[in-house]
Amino acid sequence: MWKLLLTVGCSCFCAIAVMSSDCLAIERRPNGIVVLIDDMGSADLSCFGGTVVKTPHLDRLAEEGLRFRSFYVNAPICSPSRVALTTGQYPHRWRITSYLDNRKANEQRGVAQWLDLKAPVLARELQRGGYATGHFGKWHMGGQRDVADAPLITEYGFEASLTNFEGLGPRVLPLLDAFDGKPARKHDLGSATLGRGTIQWAERSTITGEFVKSAVEFIDRTQATATDGKAARPFYINVWPDDVHSPFFPSQVGRAGKNGNKRALYYEVLAEMDRQLGVLFESVRKDPALRDNTLILVMSDNGHEDGAGSSTPLRGGKTWLYEGGIRSPLIAWAPGMMARDAVGEINADSIFCALDLNRSLYAVTQTLLPIGTTLDGEDLSATLLGHSSKSRSAPIFWRRPPDRPGTIEQDNPDLGVRDGRWKFCMNYDGSEPQLFDLTADVSESRNLVAEHPETAQRLRSLVDAWNSQLPTDAGSVKP
Repeated sequence: MWKLLLTVGCSCFCAIAVMSSDCLAIERRPNGIVVLIDDMGSADLSCFGGTVVKTPHLDRLAEEGLRFRSFYVNAPICSPSRVALTTGQYPHRWRITSYLDNRKANEQRGVAQWLDLKAPVLARELQRGGYATGHFGKWHMGGQRDVADAPLITEYGFEASLTNFEGLGPRVLPLLDAFDGKPARKHDLGSATLGRGTIQWAERSTITGEFVKSAVEFIDRTQATATDGKAARPFYINVWPDDVHSPFFPSQVGRAGKNGNKRALYYEVLAEMDRQLGVLFESVRKDPALRDNTLILVMSDNGHEDGAGSSTPLRGGKTWLYEGGIRSPLIAWAPGMMARDAVGEINADSIFCALDLNRSLYAVTQTLLPIGTTLDGEDLSATLLGHSSKSRSAPIFWRRPPDRPGTIEQDNPDLGVRDGRWKFCMNYDGSEPQLFDLTADVSESRNLVAEHPETAQRLRSLVDAWNSQLPTDAGSVKP
């Protein structure tokens, strides 16, 4: 196969193509598109076994690419999950351990008001290296509710942005229309009063399409030949819809016959999001120059909302440290870079996380790592492109959001770690230890602490040591 060998010098980054039989050499720095879906379950897409609705555009992307079933996000809730993907570091380092709310609620939970500008950001390093960078969609790393003094998205290394009510700068805000004869109502959670950018209002069901439209226009601008004859700039963009997050307001046609049923409305929103994202995918696919030199990644930021999507057979969902909250479907599409024998396959064995995606994108785009900082991810670009089945070598750690202790019926573990086949969870004080063999019990139904006490103790020591090095939040004392 062709392999990409990356050599770092003191002031340059060189890519050397080595001949192989099943993919092409990378002669130009590739483009990147990261699609981060909001609150989608691991079993919702039809290409991952979903049966309620068809998602043909995402399914086609999967059939032409590679699917991963053992991919993890680094938090079971929105903001910290996005911070991990953005920075390549555990979000706890930056005191973002739950969703960013209003100023008072953030302070009460021991959560930062926004992502510190000192954090390493992939887009910033790409921009420094010559990439055109854009963010189109939900942000939720600062600038929401009553927090008007957060940095603009463009201060993190994006030269263009369009977001929703979870960020600052140009925004498109939703009108919720139930098509019941009543006027549509505005849903902005205070964003419309913050200033800091132009605002447009649109029907909730069309907003993913607005993000896609802006993303495609941005790509077109970057690919236009410069007046001095230079080649088009490589681009890197986030397309982060706030679908399929509630509230669920599909189009009038999609809403018909649902009778307000939450689950039915959720899946109609999923189907409509798939159609709108299809415009983006086809715009890349139909252009040979883009098709052969672009990597598209699709994933969810965390598990499904209770009563909406599905993560069957995984236990739990959004906010939980069980698999349903942190394991995400992942699609990688890169026709010009992927191993031919990997196309259309499902990789269920390679274990890695969003931290590793961040680190791997530095390698794929031939971008220098940020100076003076250490990323928590590992370079698994060969796995991502189907040339290897290597897993992350270091354990993956989690801490629950401070405001999500669980329910009266069931405790949400405070800490979790996965190391190879083993998953271990416990509370801060060591109570309720749970050990699962995920190769045999992906549903986490059998606690093996008694059968494997040495493994449990080893993992307990690892997760304790990890957590002790990080800033605390209000979750260390349960209500």
